[in-house]
Amino acid sequence: MGTEKEAKVERLDHLDVIAGVIKDLGIVEFIDARIPNDAREEISCGEAVAGMILNGLGFSDRPLTLTPQFFQNKALSRLFRPGVKAESFNRFKLGRALDDCHAYGCESLFAQASAQICKQEGVDTRFNSLDTTAFALTGDYQPDSDEHTIEITHGYSKDHKPDLKQVVLEVMYSQDGGIPMGASLKTHGKQKSLDNTDRVL
Repeated sequence: MGTEKEAKVERLDHLDVIAGVIKDLGIVEFIDARIPNDAREEISCGEAVAGMILNGLGFSDRPLTLTPQFFQNKALSRLFRPGVKAESFNRFKLGRALDDCHAYGCESLFAQASAQICKQEGVDTRFNSLDTTAFALTGDYQPDSDEHTIEITHGYSKDHKPDLKQVVLEVMYSQDGGIPMGASLKTHGKQKSLDNTDRVL
């Protein structure tokens, strides 16, 4: 009788398509070129961000702390590269990646990535549209000493909840394909610009 071998089943589902888009757009390389990697870590900041994108679009409704569990049965060598392990996407690595992106400037990183992708894909950025989304918040929010921090206050409520504090997110889109290019946060009478679109594009 032959020796029995244990079969290992790995899933891809729709994640292979998302990973393919991430690779085609060069998102991992784009981030790694701007945020230096720690040689002691198994995955780069760009790979950590790609992992969070895949987790977020995995329709599993799991928090980021369970990302290693999410990737446990996935074909990581195909989604990323050979040698990448599920436990590499632990909360410490993902937390450091988010801290690194914040230190670099999430808004600048987003705008630069958008500009590069639009150029790479031939997206026409001459004509743009501005859209707003309102978020209602509960609880007390004390502004810190950072002059760039938004002060959350009461204001016009798009969702008809004037008793709650409001934050409005403005996003600039290209009319060619609806590609987001820049954003700003806004409260009652105050605004924090997240990107100088004219300068970046």
